[in-house]
Amino acid sequence: MYKQRLFINIILFFFLIGGFSSAKEKMNIQGSTTVLPIIQIMAEEFMNDHPEYEVTISGGGSGVGIAALIDQITDIAMSSREIKENELQKARDKGLDIHEYTIAFDAIAIIVHTNNDPIDQLDSVTLKKIYTGFIDNWKDLGGYDRPMVVISRDTNSGTFEIFNDHILKGEEMAPQVLRLTSNRPILDEVSKNLNAIGYVGFGYLTPQVKVLTLDGVEPTWENVIHGSYPLSRSLYLYTATVPTGISQEFINYVFSDKGQKIVKEEGFIPIK
Repeated sequence: MYKQRLFINIILFFFLIGGFSSAKEKMNIQGSTTVLPIIQIMAEEFMNDHPEYEVTISGGGSGVGIAALIDQITDIAMSSREIKENELQKARDKGLDIHEYTIAFDAIAIIVHTNNDPIDQLDSVTLKKIYTGFIDNWKDLGGYDRPMVVISRDTNSGTFEIFNDHILKGEEMAPQVLRLTSNRPILDEVSKNLNAIGYVGFGYLTPQVKVLTLDGVEPTWENVIHGSYPLSRSLYLYTATVPTGISQEFINYVFSDKGQKIVKEEGFIPIK
């Protein structure tokens, strides 16, 4: 009887030890769909290197991620724009100390269908007229007589906010503009629709679409790094306090040679 009880206690001990050892430290990351593909791959590699950690990633847009950070329902926010002063104030009101990390460089590329032959370039003034509804047919730009299908990101998107600041300059988009929630649907729609025009992050570009020159400058690595392309930008991670534990280890990984190699492999521009 004693041996049986001892055996049961040993089994229970190893069960409990196994249970404790299998518990993983968890972290949530939320926000920009532009930054999302970089961080998804980094998280997978990070968890391969650190099986004791579990990282959950979700999109929703830069504004959504920053709001979730301020509400303390995510550990790290991804953003394709700088945090706004009113967002910083909300964070300060809650006693938070926001920390910003520039993790990559990017550009917003203007794209059309590959068979939209006459159109190779635009200037910012004309692009604004397209998105505000003053130009709505390709023949007005020397193209074919076809109505434009104009596509934009939604207002929660950091990509939209950069486009709004630099191109729309605060003016309202035309009501007929189709607003989509992430880069990939825009790329897919433009690749299939001969009449479409849209914009996506540099890292999403594929041969399925034609990239237009903007204000006489192509969205190349060199032009983005030198700041000559009009829609160049940085990509960010934000934490609500000084990061510790898993958050600090993940941010260290992002800036490591391995992490920055992933940035490059995903079509974005590493910071080092």
